[in-house]
Amino acid sequence: MVKAVAVLGSSEGVTGTIFFTQEGNGPTTVTGSLAGLKPGLHGFHVHALGDTTNGCLSTGAHFNPNNNEHGAPEDENRHAGDLGNVNVGDDGTSDLLFFLLFHLFDLLMSVMMVPLASVLPTVRYVTHFQIKSLLNSSRLTPRLGKFQFLTSKFVQIPLTGPNSIIGRAVVVHADSDDLGKGGHELSKTTGNAGGRVACGIIGLQG
Repeated sequence: MVKAVAVLGSSEGVTGTIFFTQEGNGPTTVTGSLAGLKPGLHGFHVHALGDTTNGCLSTGAHFNPNNNEHGAPEDENRHAGDLGNVNVGDDGTSDLLFFLLFHLFDLLMSVMMVPLASVLPTVRYVTHFQIKSLLNSSRLTPRLGKFQFLTSKFVQIPLTGPNSIIGRAVVVHADSDDLGKGGHELSKTTGNAGGRVACGIIGLQG
């Protein structure tokens, strides 16, 4: 098993730690936690460069070894680094959360049943796989913009080989990623996700 970690920070007060694991040639599992985000959706991507000499601005564009357009995680035509959105809830509570996370074109499915008590208080993260009805059906309460990841799996961000994401960067954005479907001039390149509020370089973990 190969493990990697990115410790995120910024002048915006957003902090977090993201963990990556990969078994053999299987998909990369992403877990972790963040704090300091305002409620709502925030673009979440792997960027091409592990360069933070000019803060998050110097991490380059989305990791895109196949020169595709920007899209949703479940789209066949997307950047490898397109991980969708961080979703921070803004009302309600839930004692038990059920998530069905689909990667239509990655041919992966992860089914999760997580007691709320095992997560940071009453807030959750989930990669936004265009299942808004599921997200909206779960009642949640934000607390200081904190949330914790539920496991998500990605085929196109390996930790080994020529397209490894080791040495690249994870970036969280100020606004929601429109997943390439918003009709904005930036939709097909960045998802019109706004400024970069936190980032961290992905490094190997022992």
